[in-house]
Amino acid sequence: MTKILLIEDNPYDARLVKQILKHHDCQFLHAQDATSGLELAVEHRPDLILLDMGLPDLDGQTVMTLLQRRTELKAMPVVAVTAWPPDTAREMAKAYGCAGYISKPIKARQFYAQITAYLASDSE
Repeated sequence: MTKILLIEDNPYDARLVKQILKHHDCQFLHAQDATSGLELAVEHRPDLILLDMGLPDLDGQTVMTLLQRRTELKAMPVVAVTAWPPDTAREMAKAYGCAGYISKPIKARQFYAQITAYLASDSE
């Protein structure tokens, strides 16, 4: 079963992602802040991390730095989930070491296809 960790402080977005993933063969893990998210990543080793870049405790760049410092988490794909404009999101996700980005607001009809593409590209 595919494990997906969402690190997101917005309860609406978290509920939406959970709702989408429950219809697929995915285990959904959720953290409302970066500190809890890092702990869950170490404990559960998800197949994909969806990272809100505007968390209240740590910014996305700091979270990416902390993930990349951990040998066991370094290769784990991380997708930025952000309300930044697309050009900015693309540049920042690349600069921070993310596999890519998904724009907010999350589009339910496209979301699962987007994360499936990131999972597929990581397994190649």
